[in-house]
Amino acid sequence: MTPPATLDQPTVVPAIATRPKIGFVSLGCPKNLVDSEVMMGLLHQAGGELTPNAEDAEIIVINTCSFIDSAKQESVNTILEMVQHKQQNGGKAQRIVVAGCLVERYRDEIQKNIPEVDAVVGTGELEAILTAAGLTPQVAAPSNSPFNILVSRAPSAVHQHSHPTEVGAQLAPTTSRPEGDAREQQGRFSRAAWDGATAALPEYLYSDETPRILSGPRASAYIKIAEGCDHPCSFCIIPQLRGKFRSRRIGSIVAEAQNLIAQGVREITLIGQDTTCYGEDLGLKDGLADLLDALAPLPGLRWLRFLYAYPNKVTTRLLETIAKHDTIAKYLDVPLQHASPSVLKRMKRGGTPDLFLKLIEKARAIVPGIVLRTSFIVGFPGETESDFEALCGFITAAQIDWLGVFTYSDEEGAAAFNLEAELKVPKRTIEARRRKLMKLQQKISTRTKKRWIGREIDLLVEGESEETELLWQGRTPLHAPEIDGKVLINDFGPHETLVPGTFYRALITESHDYDVVARILE
Repeated sequence: MTPPATLDQPTVVPAIATRPKIGFVSLGCPKNLVDSEVMMGLLHQAGGELTPNAEDAEIIVINTCSFIDSAKQESVNTILEMVQHKQQNGGKAQRIVVAGCLVERYRDEIQKNIPEVDAVVGTGELEAILTAAGLTPQVAAPSNSPFNILVSRAPSAVHQHSHPTEVGAQLAPTTSRPEGDAREQQGRFSRAAWDGATAALPEYLYSDETPRILSGPRASAYIKIAEGCDHPCSFCIIPQLRGKFRSRRIGSIVAEAQNLIAQGVREITLIGQDTTCYGEDLGLKDGLADLLDALAPLPGLRWLRFLYAYPNKVTTRLLETIAKHDTIAKYLDVPLQHASPSVLKRMKRGGTPDLFLKLIEKARAIVPGIVLRTSFIVGFPGETESDFEALCGFITAAQIDWLGVFTYSDEEGAAAFNLEAELKVPKRTIEARRRKLMKLQQKISTRTKKRWIGREIDLLVEGESEETELLWQGRTPLHAPEIDGKVLINDFGPHETLVPGTFYRALITESHDYDVVARILE
């Protein structure tokens, strides 16, 4: 593993109890959540005691996001809120640690402008969380942690398997993908203009042997299969924040999945900035399909899916792999970002609406009943009314099941930030376009959800509805965690009560714009 970078710390560090209570706030995407769970595992192994209550925490860690302006503002607001626990006389907090993407972007500014922050930890130095918290590695004592402790099991037989396409054991990784090397020469990963940013890009990758604590429902978990990104998208700074694309070994991922299943996890979602590039740096031609083939048959696994796919990386074999395994959700998340050729070109995304429609048609032909999710950005610099109407026409033609619309955020450090001022679209226009797209998608979703009525489905019950105690809610394999609609449960059928984290058979009885209503069956 990459040694952690040196942490900036104050000269005076308050004394911390032998087994300090540590509170965590994780912001941003599922990839950030996995980073938080790894840091929590490292802290627990070193003797820390985790607490869900900030009021009880002696050490507070905020894992931040800085992808767009709203995320940066949320991160700063959360840091300031946690600082109050340190400043209040009645509070127990003695140390504040800021981690994550905001650190990569504003390392020096955080401690300069918020001196109450005691240490910072970037995305590539997760193991440095121990130094930041004032702990040293040790064997953890038993604790009454409210979290699910993922204990690493003895190495599985999969580690000794010699077939390289199954476990990657015999493949020596290259330093990076050729595309990543080319992008680096073009300056894609440059952080020279970022005050305080370390010169070295993050290189960290956790493994199945890294301690990790699951913070979410016991039945579901994410596995990060790769880190970083090599794509040249002009609206995005993630490559500068996370470094060049790098894959974990198949054997390590399978071992982690086995550990998770042994802990009671039944739904695994594979994540990465672009999972469809998985394995290219390991010499694999269709690495994601290889990985899915290795994971899908694992005993105890009910649902398996992956997020996110790059359009030109969705191969025929990948779609055939989704189709042939019952455990793999018939679900494909392909962020298309736009459907106007001129906008896509300025975004440095490539592709055309015709190619996208052919991909959608191909996916639906190879994987019957597949559910498609995508996201679009409106208001990208230079987006004309004609470009926007082309996007509306594409959405009507594609009939996407789940769709997210993001308003363009002008991020310093992204190539689009430097586009001519006259190309920038007014915020009022951007918001109006977003509303129009969502209204268009609402009509499509309403029609498609009506077709769900009368279907019997497998349902993972999550608990009481977020909207009312009168209903419960759950998800099908066609709903990714947290981002898609819900299945609302208004009839428990033969059951007196339901158990969260349990799978039930259900019948869809009603539909709404984005959600459906179900009755639990025998």
